[in-house]
Amino acid sequence: TSGSIEVDGVAIHALSRRALAAWRARQVGYIFQLYHLVPVLTAFENVELPLLLDDLKRRERREKVEAALSLVGLSDRMHHFPRELSGGQEQRVAIARALVADPPLLVADEPTGDLDRESADAILGLLQTLSCEQGKSFGMVTHDPKAAGAASRTLHLEKGQLLEAVS
Repeated sequence: TSGSIEVDGVAIHALSRRALAAWRARQVGYIFQLYHLVPVLTAFENVELPLLLDDLKRRERREKVEAALSLVGLSDRMHHFPRELSGGQEQRVAIARALVADPPLLVADEPTGDLDRESADAILGLLQTLSCEQGKSFGMVTHDPKAAGAASRTLHLEKGQLLEAVS
């Protein structure tokens, strides 16, 4: 089997490990099912992590982090540690972290899995807005029919087999 993988004109299959890691860090935001927040860092500091790779002044980083936390409704929890947050709040911190560097592509594993319905609807609305208004692309794995219904294209997999693609 052979082939190539290009994203926005970049042949990512041909990049070195180091170049691929740098490309992923700047081009892809990840929303993990298990959050992967650093327990000794506040919500603010966890969201700030991806920005530390860029040459941004502290004020710029602060503004971006505050804006990302505001987008997910957590401005009032930015100085709390993960252990002081609910599961849904931790998930929203993880979403803010994925969005803060403004990547063109977001990959999400069950992004609404630990959210109450109201928070899940708000996050799905935000993701749809980012897609429509800013042209961001999303890849999402979910068992939530409402989350799947928010997608412009849905692929149904069962036991590793593609059963159906719906646009």
